[in-house]
Amino acid sequence: MHKYHRERLKRRFLSEGLDGFEACNALELFLFFSIPRRDTNELAHRLLDRFGSFSAVFDAPYEQLLTVGGVGEHTATMIKLIPQLFRYYITDKNSPREIYDTSRKLGEFFIGKFTGETVETVYMVTLDGRYRMISCECLCRGSVNSSHITPRMLIEKVLRDSASMVVIAHNHPGGLPIPSSDDIATTRVMYEALAVVDVCLLEHFVVAGDKYTPIMSGHMGKLGQKTPDESKYSNFYHEA
Repeated sequence: MHKYHRERLKRRFLSEGLDGFEACNALELFLFFSIPRRDTNELAHRLLDRFGSFSAVFDAPYEQLLTVGGVGEHTATMIKLIPQLFRYYITDKNSPREIYDTSRKLGEFFIGKFTGETVETVYMVTLDGRYRMISCECLCRGSVNSSHITPRMLIEKVLRDSASMVVIAHNHPGGLPIPSSDDIATTRVMYEALAVVDVCLLEHFVVAGDKYTPIMSGHMGKLGQKTPDESKYSNFYHEA
């Protein structure tokens, strides 16, 4: 019976995709590949009951997954692999020499980069004079609500890439993409530090889920070369 049920669910996915699946069925289908010889429907229900939603299951810490009956190291590892694979996929699809000259392009790029991140993380993109991406790398990962970057860290990487412009982004895990006063103060420090080596900080994004705020431009149009202005950002965020 389980064998035929698995085959039906797989065929349904191949013909229809996942859009029509309930969360439990989608999770059950995924678990087929880590638990080949048992009914996974009950385990899917337990995971959803424990963590509250489909996405929360994949965001759950590895150690907490192991506390759910029926979840072993192999299954927990596969669950944690999925968000990382998605982020790898999104990053790979973005050509490193593509032109990123608007807040919207960069904001959508960073949404993919932060997918699956559960702690505050800082990314830096370096651009040449034509707004072509040279590199994108993680500067640091912090706790759930804090991280730390320094002007020296930025300058060293900018000089290595011979970059003309820089874009910074960090996330607010589980929060809103609304810049704090610390975020704006940090933006100003980074802007002034990079100006010393004649490199422009084009933008600093705050990302939360599928929403993002460009701290410096405050709009989705052409990226400009402006200084941070705290008065603009108290109630603004953009939903992609």
